[in-house]
Amino acid sequence: MPKPLQRVRLESGLKLDLNRLIRRGFIRPGVITGAVGIAWADKYTGDEIASGLITADLSSIEGWFRIQLGSLDQRIMLTTRRRHFGGRQWYFVCPYTNRPASVLWKPPGAQSFASRQKWQRQVAYASQFMDRDARAHQGKAKISSRLCSIGGFDPDQWDLPPKPKWMRWKTYNRMVEKFDRYESMLEEDLLEMAVRLGLFRDISD
Repeated sequence: MPKPLQRVRLESGLKLDLNRLIRRGFIRPGVITGAVGIAWADKYTGDEIASGLITADLSSIEGWFRIQLGSLDQRIMLTTRRRHFGGRQWYFVCPYTNRPASVLWKPPGAQSFASRQKWQRQVAYASQFMDRDARAHQGKAKISSRLCSIGGFDPDQWDLPPKPKWMRWKTYNRMVEKFDRYESMLEEDLLEMAVRLGLFRDISD
């Protein structure tokens, strides 16, 4: 059975993804970026749910990030770590755990942004409210959607799309194995239901 909604859904709050902010040019390594507007939208309707301003200093190997959002005016320290393949990777320093994090969250009702570890049992991911079948269906859909997006396939024509042209076989085979595990979960649950309804006899008895 799905878990009751005793905890808030993490995805229902606001998210700061440092790598995405850098990729999209909101902030830039090597410079101080000031007073850039940022907005969050509902993932289903596209309607804006919050907006604010961000300022950041990434001009050295340590820096800071400031988010102004309504009555919230939060300053968060930034740090870097060396990459194995060269260069440095930027991270937030969680204001509560002091640990590096690429993503910070502000769940519904929270007064500030922090890493997932800070919120602990106060929050849960949306998938945690789903039952086994729902998670399996969602897992299959995510794999199919990703393959269709990368390969340019029509999602209405494929349950499991073929390997996209530029994807490595190792990566594709790993996704296929995961898809098959979800498929097996659904088949097992379907068989169990059939046995309970008396449509089939469980030969293991």
